[in-house]
Amino acid sequence: MELPSTKPYLLRAIWEWCCDNGFTPYIAVQVNARTSVPREFVRDGQIVLNLGPDATNKLQIGNELIEFQARFGGVSRQLSIPVEQVSAIYARENGAGMSFEIETAEAGAFADAPAVAATSEAPDDPPPDPTPPESGRPKLQRIK
Repeated sequence: MELPSTKPYLLRAIWEWCCDNGFTPYIAVQVNARTSVPREFVRDGQIVLNLGPDATNKLQIGNELIEFQARFGGVSRQLSIPVEQVSAIYARENGAGMSFEIETAEAGAFADAPAVAATSEAPDDPPPDPTPPESGRPKLQRIK
């Protein structure tokens, strides 16, 4: 018998920790055919999304899917992300969070998708980097 994944529980816990402490929770997602996100904002097969309460509507972090509505360029969109495609969740302000392994066969399905990384924040904000550079900023570490 295969044990259920702890990943959705960890995602919910880190999301709650971010919100409770005044941080903005972001997720990095490896886009595949089952991932329903605005394709025009996908870069190198990935998209980074703001999951904060001010940026999302009807957010549900389930055991199989993360579903919510967010605005992109002023247009409301419905998003659906398979939990297994989330490669990281972290606080925008300090990079604290957790990263996850993604199966490469699933992750590479849209590796050549064009456009820019996006968040559901205001367009003037630069897109976040899930692994900040070594410039004194906190660094997201992969824990196995």
